[in-house]
Amino acid sequence: MFQEYDIIVVGAGHAGCEAAASAANLGSKVLLITMNLQTIAQMSCNPAMGGIAKGQIVREIDAMGGYSGIVTDKSMIQFRMLNRSKGPAMWSPRVQSDRMLFAATWREMLENTPNVDFYQDTVQKLSFDNDRVTGVLTGLGHEIKAKAVVLTNGTFLNGVIHIGEKNFGGGRMAEKSSTGITEQLVSLGFETDRLKTGTPPRIDGRSLNYSKMEEQRGDDEIVGFSYLEIEKIKPEQQKSCWITYTNEKVHDLLKTGFEQSPMYQGRIKGTGPRYCPSIEDKINRFAERDRHQLFVEPEGNNTVEIYVNGFSTSLPESVQNQALRMVPGFENCKMFRPGYAIEYDFFPPTQLKFSLETKIINNLFFAGQINGTTGYEEAACQGLMAGINAHHKIRSLEPVILKRSEAYIGVLIDDLINKGTDEPYRMFTSRAEFRTLLRQDNADLRLTEKSFRLGLASQERMDKVERKKENVETIKRELAGLTLDPEETAVLLESAQSSTLLNKQKATQLLLRPMIGLKDMINQVPKVKDRLSGFNSETLEQAEIQIKYDTYIEKEKELVSKMSKLEDLIIPDNFNYDKLVSLSNEARQKFTKIKPRTLGQASRISGVNPSDVQILMVFMGR
Repeated sequence: MFQEYDIIVVGAGHAGCEAAASAANLGSKVLLITMNLQTIAQMSCNPAMGGIAKGQIVREIDAMGGYSGIVTDKSMIQFRMLNRSKGPAMWSPRVQSDRMLFAATWREMLENTPNVDFYQDTVQKLSFDNDRVTGVLTGLGHEIKAKAVVLTNGTFLNGVIHIGEKNFGGGRMAEKSSTGITEQLVSLGFETDRLKTGTPPRIDGRSLNYSKMEEQRGDDEIVGFSYLEIEKIKPEQQKSCWITYTNEKVHDLLKTGFEQSPMYQGRIKGTGPRYCPSIEDKINRFAERDRHQLFVEPEGNNTVEIYVNGFSTSLPESVQNQALRMVPGFENCKMFRPGYAIEYDFFPPTQLKFSLETKIINNLFFAGQINGTTGYEEAACQGLMAGINAHHKIRSLEPVILKRSEAYIGVLIDDLINKGTDEPYRMFTSRAEFRTLLRQDNADLRLTEKSFRLGLASQERMDKVERKKENVETIKRELAGLTLDPEETAVLLESAQSSTLLNKQKATQLLLRPMIGLKDMINQVPKVKDRLSGFNSETLEQAEIQIKYDTYIEKEKELVSKMSKLEDLIIPDNFNYDKLVSLSNEARQKFTKIKPRTLGQASRISGVNPSDVQILMVFMGR
């Protein structure tokens, strides 16, 4: 019935979809197995993509030739560029999505991708030949052969849903959990643990009083995620989100349910996400606060369903309902379904290589929440890299590994493998030490050429990058060679409340002033407009950032150069750390377990001291 596939991807969430797409577009024959073909790329929690650091990841996925950015642009109902008041390293795009359109668009794109087959079934076991995976065994009794397998099981591995004192098996509400895989992998020597996440109630938007809330509109300029020309909604077509707040009455009511809370009664053993706590966790941990912000987010254009961002909970349904009715604007709210917590198995990611292949079993790859991450974006980028590396592994090609200085994707994978995680891992800009280089605006300049050489990014993408580079350099040359008189800049400087010029000055120097932007110069200085009128806003912004932040960018490049010397020192795979008696016991144990590829990686392992790295460096020098 089934042919042998190059790669089987288990699970069709964000990680699974990107894994299937990347492997197939590189030329592998892929089977995507999911328990329900109607929930491909389901937005299980909030109907949004991007945000702080996460937006950078989506742009990187797009620059590499992945699908998440395209799908998000096609299904957006609101766009905002967060942190515009800060420097460009902090700018982070975020999109409110139409939940149903997002999933439908993902499925359509996968169905139009050659080399992707689909099958609806559960996977209960993996099949092996010694220490190599050879396929999967399904719930309907099929053994399907493959050269590599990518597991992207999300929250389904032995998933348990909690609502108050009720609990039942499930990977998502109304979807059954997956059993068998964890137990099999543990028998092979894998370590496993439990994590917890949660989701808020969904509300009937017709029952809300928006006049009691603050409106949050989208941006007047829609940038989007994809570097390709994707048709997007117009600014005036965007749907608004709304902001309201809890209060002390809400908190007091919620506390009445603590005796029935699965979290406080010890029924939930897994650790929850530190940076996305439940509402009961918030009022317990931040007892001094008399209110917490709630974001009221529409689920799409053609539904009245509302997502209450900030009210994740596993309290009894009656407590959830009563507490919500004390929130301004929610006095008469009607609940579509209650919030719940879900507890699931994951495998500490220190058991992986940088390619996301497991160390114990060859050709078996993990991506997404199975590795302890949280969020669609974190899962999707792992799926992209797992798909690429599975394709490379079965063809005996070198793995594709992004460095910390190249991409947030590189930071995420490096963090997971070196430090592991005992709580759901979430990406932040603060995790990236080279964030001035890793901006959302230059992901294409950083990654598309690399992906094009792999055969993943298209010729169209590469052509756009080349044009962008050329145009940015042209703009910089034009500004560097353009001298402006004081009278030519008087209106511009007055409107920016910046001191007037006493002498002639190069346009580049003028642009270095904090309150002066390139668009302002074009609009208010005719000589600048004449030189730069033919360039689009994306290219102008890129040139402006490179000019304004040149000093900071160069400093980071110098740091990267210094760090790369450690990254270039490769540690042999069979290196025996026991013979280095000068190493601390902890360093010896960590090195033996994690098997760092380079001295740079060794230096970032949690618990390793600089002196341990120095000892290793001296020994390798010999």
